[in-house]
Amino acid sequence: MEKVIIIGGGPAAISMAKIMGGKKHITIIRPENHSMIYCAMPYVIENLIPFNKTLKKDSLVTDTGATLIRDRVEKVDFEQKHVHTEKGNVYTYDKLVIATGADPVLPPIQGTDLQGVLTFKTEDDLKRIVDLAENGLRKAVVVGAGAIGIELAQALNSRGVQTHLVDMEEQVLPNLLDKEMAEEVEDELVRLGLTLHLGHKVLSLHGKRFAREVALDKGHTIHLETADNCSEDHEENVTPSLVVFAVGMRPNTGIFAGTMLATGRDGIVINDKMETNIEDVYAVGDCTQFTSAVTGDVSPGKLATNAVPMGKLLARNMLGSNERYNGFYNGAATKAGNYYVGGTGLSEKAARDRMDVIVGYADLTTAFPIMPSAGSVRVKLIAEKGSLRIVGGQIVSELPATDKVDLITMAVQFGLTAQDLRIFSYSSQPYQSYFPANNILVHAAENILEQDGAETIKKAS
Repeated sequence: MEKVIIIGGGPAAISMAKIMGGKKHITIIRPENHSMIYCAMPYVIENLIPFNKTLKKDSLVTDTGATLIRDRVEKVDFEQKHVHTEKGNVYTYDKLVIATGADPVLPPIQGTDLQGVLTFKTEDDLKRIVDLAENGLRKAVVVGAGAIGIELAQALNSRGVQTHLVDMEEQVLPNLLDKEMAEEVEDELVRLGLTLHLGHKVLSLHGKRFAREVALDKGHTIHLETADNCSEDHEENVTPSLVVFAVGMRPNTGIFAGTMLATGRDGIVINDKMETNIEDVYAVGDCTQFTSAVTGDVSPGKLATNAVPMGKLLARNMLGSNERYNGFYNGAATKAGNYYVGGTGLSEKAARDRMDVIVGYADLTTAFPIMPSAGSVRVKLIAEKGSLRIVGGQIVSELPATDKVDLITMAVQFGLTAQDLRIFSYSSQPYQSYFPANNILVHAAENILEQDGAETIKKAS
């Protein structure tokens, strides 16, 4: 039986084991004690779920017939097809899959070596933050207002921690929403009690043991002192502070530096079959560099919802299929207070860098307006001018929104136009939708077509 070694034990690796288990000799090598549900980590801090619920069972791998090895890969000999580990073991493969993921970035600035300064990705990170929260933490700074940053900031705030949220961009969720769609989210975060510092860069951290000042550009400073730690001379009585950087991810490819494996800025270079430049060596997930399915350009795509389809496609191909990966659409979602937020494809800002666009909006309700449960929902669709092909969309809703994000992704993925969405056949029910007279996606598409028609009439006149 063909021997397949997978380096890394995340969602892509687990998905591959489920498909190929019993059909290939699968060995998964991972250094972590547990594979984690990373996106659930903030909710442990918030006391919504217990810590152990974030840990995936090893049986997800072993029940498929795959072998799970806890060890760290230190070197790969691609010519001999050998994998060397930290414990001194050597494993031979017929085919190798690299699924080493990505590590959070800690910027090279003064003060990141202070206690209570960390990133947010690992089991140890989560334990350290929970420990601080349970032992006197009063003030925290979260740097990076992406989905991870705002979820972590809300979790800390819910524990009574005075929390500051900092981002270089002039808005929250800059990679998910356009500025006008983010305004409601920002208002909600402020309503919850967060202090926002948007359009600011962290320059340095200062303190003796813990950070006491976070220096921002434009002359701003965040002070993390409390009344009982103005002096840190008595170490045993120091109240902790916390500074968490959630500013991006770097592909975990260090062990391949200087080898024949081709890598780029965003990771291991692969083609649409997950093949690298080395025969019988493949890569999937966050450690890879690939392209946007919308533009064809190299694009960030470090999401579990990209890693899993990549792993599944490769597994099917290893079993005889001949599939090709289209690229990243990057549908994603988060939650801010009472709002469920999502986006997919290109933002208006990103789209305008590449093409002329027409933007459509729809503001309806999550149920019949006459129903007591009705909440607000706003959708934005971005279409390429001329073809009216949908290239992206966003939603801010008072009910869960991933189903609508996925519908917009489907429209982008299959090349649907505003005309196609205008005749979209939809359902309606008082508790679950707007009146039968309209649908949120249809309404946004109609708004695009109204503008397109107005422009056409204007040109004709």
